[in-house]
Amino acid sequence: MSDVYDLHIDTDVTVQLSDCCREDAQAVFDVLDGVYQLEDMGTPSPQTATGPSPTVWTATFDTAGGRHEEVRPTPLTSPVGATLTGGYRAVDEVEKVLAAGFDIQSLQSVSGDQETEARLLLASR
Repeated sequence: MSDVYDLHIDTDVTVQLSDCCREDAQAVFDVLDGVYQLEDMGTPSPQTATGPSPTVWTATFDTAGGRHEEVRPTPLTSPVGATLTGGYRAVDEVEKVLAAGFDIQSLQSVSGDQETEARLLLASR
């Protein structure tokens, strides 16, 4: 394992968004990007995706870095399914940030030895 991997294993959270349009995915990622450092965004990005096919928007955020801006309620056009995967503490932090910007409903949580996965439903406040 590399030193970089060891440093980020407890702070990186992968966020997958589904059942939403490009604008709603961008709104959620903008909230998280204002607080945490964006590590990686999967393709297609919210700016370039087109077409009616189902899409999962994916980005990874480092909860140890970033601007840590204040989170305000953010409007969504419809509910957004979100799956958070990462270390226990980091996922909990991201969930709290999302709760500041959106109305969230916890759908399921799956815990492992080193990581956890939280499934949420985000909506406008």
